[in-house]
Amino acid sequence: MRTPGLVDLQVNGFAGVDFNSGTITAAELDRALEAMLSTGVTTCLPTIITGHPHELEERFRALDAAVSGSRLGPLMCPGYHLEGPFLNPAAGYAGCHPAEAMIAATADLVVHLDGLLSRPILMVTLAPEVEGGIALAGKLAGMGKVVAIGHSAADFETVAAAADAGATLSTHLGNGLPQQMHKLVNPLFAQLAEDRLMAGFIADGIHIHPKALKSLIRAKGFERSILVTDAVVAAGAAPGRYSFAGMPVDLAGDGSVRQPGGASLAGSALKLDDAVRNVVAWDIATPEEAIAMASRHALACIAGALAKAVITLPECAIEWSPDLRIRQIRIGDERRDFAAGAAA
Repeated sequence: MRTPGLVDLQVNGFAGVDFNSGTITAAELDRALEAMLSTGVTTCLPTIITGHPHELEERFRALDAAVSGSRLGPLMCPGYHLEGPFLNPAAGYAGCHPAEAMIAATADLVVHLDGLLSRPILMVTLAPEVEGGIALAGKLAGMGKVVAIGHSAADFETVAAAADAGATLSTHLGNGLPQQMHKLVNPLFAQLAEDRLMAGFIADGIHIHPKALKSLIRAKGFERSILVTDAVVAAGAAPGRYSFAGMPVDLAGDGSVRQPGGASLAGSALKLDDAVRNVVAWDIATPEEAIAMASRHALACIAGALAKAVITLPECAIEWSPDLRIRQIRIGDERRDFAAGAAA
């Protein structure tokens, strides 16, 4: 089977490389992107999580310089995803994001960061209920950016207001939520019910139970569902301790990533082709549907932002084996033949 390349809208690091380090080099980024190519990803939005303004500036400067100076970055990274700092700091909603760095929503920070970069911030995840959240959603949408809801306690009315303002996506829906909420009147149901929102799902069997994921995708609708990884530095690496955005995180043998002694997850070690195989194995989707959720649907989500920024992605294609393994991949002039164990 031959399909377009996979698109990961949320990836914080990969193969031992932390995109949030503030010191990432072009060589390190190429190592991470090369590893991502082997999982079928040809386009990704490197994601920077919540930090104080000076930390965000440092991290974005380093990341942008690495993308510009790398071999694969200009092909694979059309822009960036800013997840925070306009998130809900309450326990359970913040996740591993530092609550002390979360601030009221303002476009000034995004505009400032954008002005430092050679590639745009294409997506911003925010909690629309924070001070200024709805207004910021409208401003960002007007700037041509994808506005996503995440780490949010937004109710039905607030989610609808965010969609009215231009929000079009739920970031890792089903996660970034406390363990206990009202059973029906809660941010999860509010976002599932809003048909104007697409939704990203982390299909690793750890963030969301497979049967629960089947229910969520059925509720959201196949055409509005996207597979993402939320991968961090530990993805594609051996179990052990790593540094993610200045925080120690542990990759356990079961594939979960957590802060030492922490109960909540800190991103994932998921590979996007594994997510595709998982939803097929769990009888959630056909192979064609699973690949569409990891490629065509994700690309549709950012198509408007790419057009606004006058960004054209290079041609790409994947050849899959019958058991959904990546045999060959092409992006622009770069080709890899994994079946033969050779790279060109």
